[in-house]
Amino acid sequence: MTSYAAMWSGGKDGAFAVWRGRERGLDVRLLLNFYDAPSRRVRFHATRAEVIAAQAAATRIPLRQIATTWEDFEGAFRGALANLKAEGFDGVIFGDIHLADVRAWYEERVRAAGLEHVEPIWGEPPADVLRENVVTGMRAVVTCVELAKLDESWLGRVIDDSFVDAIAKTGVDPCGENGEYHSFAFAGPLFRVPLVWERGAPRVDGLFAQIDVVDVAADVARETVAAWPDLAMGTRSARPKAWGALAARGVSALRARLERKPTDAERRAIWDALWRAAGEHPNADR
Repeated sequence: MTSYAAMWSGGKDGAFAVWRGRERGLDVRLLLNFYDAPSRRVRFHATRAEVIAAQAAATRIPLRQIATTWEDFEGAFRGALANLKAEGFDGVIFGDIHLADVRAWYEERVRAAGLEHVEPIWGEPPADVLRENVVTGMRAVVTCVELAKLDESWLGRVIDDSFVDAIAKTGVDPCGENGEYHSFAFAGPLFRVPLVWERGAPRVDGLFAQIDVVDVAADVARETVAAWPDLAMGTRSARPKAWGALAARGVSALRARLERKPTDAERRAIWDALWRAAGEHPNADR
């Protein structure tokens, strides 16, 4: 079977392209994420590298993260393509819609590496792409806006039915394909569990306004494991009742953080984060 990697920024269009590719029978085995080495954030989207890692874990698709700089990006990208080819991958999936110059830049280099360049949502009307994205159940949050085109009130908005209607009234590209806005996908058909997130602090970076995405489940899981290290060790060593006790404490801590009863999906998310956190605890294998 042919296998594919996907260019991954964490945004809605890339996530939708992966989902669309899978619906067409493509075997997506890797998410390829580049982030800015000095800031440890994905360029433009402004998402921290560790939050991208948590997002990928929620999809259960392996993630490969590469730290680089704007000046060194092309060399890092070519190196990543060479590695994919050597590892037996057949192609790379992208989430471009209509920016021909962007597509051409990537396609030239992907094909030069001997890989197939795949664009599952290319050429479709952006309004239709956004609507279908939402209809599938995919959800994302706006993390960055270009201030000349959208104001800061759009930051933190969830991309749902109401967003589709609201963005249509602004006159900007509905998908933000021209850089009007960028997003972070946190739930939908691509995810085994959703990310439980909170809006972080806002900031202005030149022409752009941005917010952090806070991975609440990861925060709560780390705090729970730190407070109950014996249960973390017991979980990893399969000690009877250790996991049940740790999971119960994690759900209680999440409820306190959210100030409400967690949904079933949020419970699954905290259990998933707790399991990872227990394995990462420094004493987990002793």
